[in-house]
Amino acid sequence: MLRETENLSVATYIKNIFVNEKKDWWDELPNYAKEGIEEGERDIAEGRVHSYEEIKQYFGWK
Repeated sequence: MLRETENLSVATYIKNIFVNEKKDWWDELPNYAKEGIEEGERDIAEGRVHSYEEIKQYFGWK
């Protein structure tokens, strides 16, 4: 219906919905996800990381 309409006000109205709705994906995350991401960032900052090669070796992957 949207593609077929010749009513410019309908298209403009819908466009404005997307333009004006500028939600940040971070705000949409549940708290447990935000906390997990923040914990991961702290781990990286403090050097608590392992390379992919180390993980493969640890789990015996080839």
